[in-house]
Amino acid sequence: MPNIAAVATIQFQNKISQEEVKKHSKDLFLENFPQVERMLAAFDNTEIKTRNFCKPLSYYAGDQSFEQRNNDYINLSVEYTSNAITEASNKAGFILSDLTDIVFVSSTGLATPSIDALLINKLRLSPYLGRTPIWGLGCGGGVSGLAKVNAIAKANPKAIVVFVCVELCSLTLIKTDYSKSNFIGSSLFSDGVSAAIILGDEITKEPKISIVNCCSKLYYDTIDIMGWEFQDAGFKVVFSKDIPSFIHENIKNDIDDFLQVNGLTIDDIKNFIFHPGGKKVIDAYNSSLDLKDVDLQYTAQIMQENGNMSSATVIYVLERFMSAGYEPGYGLMLAMGPGFSSEMILLKMNA
Repeated sequence: MPNIAAVATIQFQNKISQEEVKKHSKDLFLENFPQVERMLAAFDNTEIKTRNFCKPLSYYAGDQSFEQRNNDYINLSVEYTSNAITEASNKAGFILSDLTDIVFVSSTGLATPSIDALLINKLRLSPYLGRTPIWGLGCGGGVSGLAKVNAIAKANPKAIVVFVCVELCSLTLIKTDYSKSNFIGSSLFSDGVSAAIILGDEITKEPKISIVNCCSKLYYDTIDIMGWEFQDAGFKVVFSKDIPSFIHENIKNDIDDFLQVNGLTIDDIKNFIFHPGGKKVIDAYNSSLDLKDVDLQYTAQIMQENGNMSSATVIYVLERFMSAGYEPGYGLMLAMGPGFSSEMILLKMNA
């Protein structure tokens, strides 16, 4: 089974308190969005304390075009991802030229050639590196992308794969979008960059966290729950209030079915590595799965410290398990994203 050898995550210089972001958003929306005073409580209800941003708060009050914001996305993605890849490789005990494959996940900017090609040039990675750029998975991309990495590492036991998630959600903010979805998004989303090293069987020496199995499910006729609408001004967020209800209705049966295929029940899971989504999403997981607060404590901590960093968030949660400690046994990774879809990975987590 492929082994997750190391994870690195980025903390941006512009880490800003939720209270500051709340005040900034009020100033930004007040003139054209009469509901703003009534909806400011949304910032408090998230229970987020600080947010990860790739730019100073003053940047978001500017009049940058979509072209400028997308150029910033490309340049900052390459800069921060280079640091994350280097750190993850060092943690795993490899040099950059050892890497055999790169899987790159993002949904918050556009680039052709894709960012992975730019990284190969910047870091002088092997020109023969296997490249898999994945776009559009949103919050589900951290788990879904890792499942794709698992397939690569299973096919090639000598694989040393770097898995990268880059989400600069703050650069997608459209100042002139006065919709409720955009305002709620401005209370939740932030920026995150992560890199992980995954090894094939012949490279693994003492596997600590192994990938046992993966499951992806797309729910029919749910495309309006989450995603983007592409406009002249950029990426307009689509964000339904029904996501917690959807989790209540579906997630327990989906998890039970996935675990049953692997001869397990939810009682066998010792570590819950969930993408937070938001406070209401965490509450929906807790109630529908009958979890204790301690089961999702790392999920809640990452949300409170960083905000929702889309696909990268669940990798930050995984890194917290790896650095702060976990209970030996099985782990379950879970994220939900546009489609609407659920993505799951079963892990074996050894002492």
